[in-house]
Amino acid sequence: MTETAEPGDGTGSTQEPLPRAEFAFPGPLRDQLVAAVLDGSKTSTTGLLIDYERDGAPMPVVGQRAAVVDSDGRPVAVIETTGVRVVPLGDVDLAHAVDEGEGYTTVAQWRSAHEEFWHSAGMRDALGDPGFTVDDTTPLVLERFRLVPGPDAVAQEPLP
Repeated sequence: MTETAEPGDGTGSTQEPLPRAEFAFPGPLRDQLVAAVLDGSKTSTTGLLIDYERDGAPMPVVGQRAAVVDSDGRPVAVIETTGVRVVPLGDVDLAHAVDEGEGYTTVAQWRSAHEEFWHSAGMRDALGDPGFTVDDTTPLVLERFRLVPGPDAVAQEPLP
């Protein structure tokens, strides 16, 4: 979460680099989520608070922009955070679930898919906890964002 992408405004600007916005792990799920960001159907995302704490990563801040990266690590878009809240898993609402842009029509569908991801070997490995599980009290970071329009809103170089 500490890597950055250079803004690609095409003018040689020396603006500060943007943090990376990485959805899931590289692969089919990330590709699906990035496509949903690009078509405007995904305007919210969910993270585990423990993931931020473990990495020492800063929490998202309203107004902050980030470079969305694809499975190849290439910046493909820029998003701007419009809302952030920390809530227990049991308090996630339908509006948030629907705005994740993955076709959920109930919170139960959203929760099932997210629990499957959070309980996956990849996520448990990333957290360094092979027995990690979530329950109604697990704190989540719910972030809302908007896609920043325009061709200059995309960093042009692949990230390391």
